[in-house]
Amino acid sequence: MIMEYINSLFDINIQEPTAVTVGKFDGIHKGHNLLTNDIISKGSKGYKSCLVTFKNSVREAIYNDDSPSLITNKERMFMLESNGLDYMVECPFDDRLMQTDATSFIELLVNNLNMKYMVVGSDFTFGYKGAGDVELLKELSERYDFELRVIDKIKRNNRDISSTYIREELREGHIDVVNEMLGYEYFVWGEVVHGAHLGTKIGIPTINIMPERNKLVPKFGVYVTTIDFDGRIYHGVTNVGTKPSVSEKNIVGIETHILDYNGDLYGKYVRVTFQSFLRPEMKFNSVEELKNQMKRDKLKAKSYFNK
Repeated sequence: MIMEYINSLFDINIQEPTAVTVGKFDGIHKGHNLLTNDIISKGSKGYKSCLVTFKNSVREAIYNDDSPSLITNKERMFMLESNGLDYMVECPFDDRLMQTDATSFIELLVNNLNMKYMVVGSDFTFGYKGAGDVELLKELSERYDFELRVIDKIKRNNRDISSTYIREELREGHIDVVNEMLGYEYFVWGEVVHGAHLGTKIGIPTINIMPERNKLVPKFGVYVTTIDFDGRIYHGVTNVGTKPSVSEKNIVGIETHILDYNGDLYGKYVRVTFQSFLRPEMKFNSVEELKNQMKRDKLKAKSYFNK
């Protein structure tokens, strides 16, 4: 079954019994995967898996915080469908939803989604101003006759794994820690666009992609990466930043040299996956100095993949 996408919680009526989880899912980290894997596993009991999340950032809606997210809506949809989810309800986090009280919110899930099973994290809150908590949810599960499971948060160094924690580590360039908490390698997906072609001129051709506005990129610097396109995975070395040695435009981009590849990728969509941090972004005094450093970066990347 192809995942069915639904863009409202109010105007739907799913006939099949569902196993449901609800959350921001703004990173799809290990904790999120516990919830999604749990509802998907309920297919053995005849339940369809249904994830309820939000089209716009909760941080932006409540606190006017439009800071970038770990994952874009397109990336989230792709990942969840790849995992085998049956239904994804991506509702606008607007006044109508925000003003729905806790009990009414659960009634929506029961009546509109035919919810028979629900799994949430131990810190789950819901309803107007987050008034509903796990204790209320236990009472409502008995009232509305659905099975409830509460899963404890996964911790790292005695701290709950969360999207906030992961964003902090990503901004510091701790890509190994980020990947550990995500349970997969962090990536940026985008279309290959034309750059200044400096890499080609100095014998180290690169591809450029522009991340979406709301996509959080890692700390500026150079990374060992893999590049995924046309069903194949290649090794590479990637610069994240504004390329201060060759540009004064201060535009953030993702520039990658793919090892042992010389094809034309303009207009194609590629996924750049971050494996290891090599060094911070630097400004060089000459193109020759930049070229020599890029050669050293290539050798380090090759050594990383050959270890």
